[in-house]
Amino acid sequence: MKGALQRNMWSIGLAALLLLLLGLTRLIQPSFGASGLESLARAALPFAFATAAMVVVVLVGGIDLSVGAMMAVASVTAALLMTTMGWVPAVALTLAVGLIMGAINGTLIVVTRVPDIVVTLAMLFVWEGSALLIMESPGGTADRALTGLVRGWTGPVPTALLVMTVCVAALWAPLRRSRLGLCIYATGSDQEAAFRSGVAVGPTRIAAYAICGLYCGMGGISLVMLTGIGEPVPGPYLLASVAAVVLGGVVLGGGRGGMLGPIIAVFVLRIIRTMLTLSGVGPNVTTIVEGCIMVAVVMLGGFIMLRGQRT
Repeated sequence: MKGALQRNMWSIGLAALLLLLLGLTRLIQPSFGASGLESLARAALPFAFATAAMVVVVLVGGIDLSVGAMMAVASVTAALLMTTMGWVPAVALTLAVGLIMGAINGTLIVVTRVPDIVVTLAMLFVWEGSALLIMESPGGTADRALTGLVRGWTGPVPTALLVMTVCVAALWAPLRRSRLGLCIYATGSDQEAAFRSGVAVGPTRIAAYAICGLYCGMGGISLVMLTGIGEPVPGPYLLASVAAVVLGGVVLGGGRGGMLGPIIAVFVLRIIRTMLTLSGVGPNVTTIVEGCIMVAVVMLGGFIMLRGQRT
C-alpha cells in the first residue's frame, strides 16, 4: 500500500490540484455544478484520447506530431462510414484505420532511421491532406445511439468520463502488464540496453506507434460523438497532449511515467480554461493564457529531460 502511494504521489498531487481548481471554479461561478462537470468531461474527451496516444510514444522514447491529423482522418472516416452502415462496423473500421496510420508512422521511423519528430511532422501534412480528401468540409453524420453515449450521467459519474475511462483502461491496463508493455518501457529507458537484453526494439517502436494510432482513432470517434459530424481540420490537440503528458509526470526522454497522471492533467488544463472563461476573460486572451501555460509546461519538461541526461 505504501509503495503504491509513493509510486502515484505525483498523480495524487494532481488530483488534489484538480479538486482545488474545481473549488475555485465554484467560488467564481456559484452555479457551477453537475451540468458544469458534465460539460467539462465532454470537453476533455478528445484531449484525453490524444494524450493517451502521446503517452505511449513518449514512453517508448519518441514523439508523434501527427496525433491531431490522425484524429481528423478518423473523425471524417467515422462520419462518412456512418452514412452507409451501422455505427458498430463504422467504429471498428475507423479503429483499424487509426491502427494502420500509427503503424505506418512507426514503420517509417524504424526503416528510415529518421528522427521521430521529422517523420511525424511530414506525416502530419500527409494525414491532414488525407482528411481533406475524404471530406473537404465538415459533414457526414453520427448515429444517435453513439452520440447519446457521451451525454448525461451514469449514476454519480458523467457518462463521457465513464466512456473515456473504459476505453483508455481497456487498452492500457493489459498493455501495461504485458511483455510488450515491458519492452516499451525498456526501449524508452535505454534503447541499446534493451536491445542487448533481447528486446526487439524496432517492432516494439512500431507497435507503440500503432497503439498511438489506435488511441487517435478513438479520439476521432469521440469528436463525431460530441459534434455529430466529421471534422477534417485538426484541432488543438498536439501541444495540449504534450503539455498534459509532461504535467502528468511522464519523462520526455521515455521509460518513466504512466497513464493516470496525464489523464488527470488533461482535466487540470481544461478546468483552467473554464475558470478563465467564467472569470470573464475574453476568448482570445484565454487562448493566449492557455497556450502560455502549455508552452511553459513543455519547456519545463524539456529542461528536466536535458538535466537528467547531463547527470
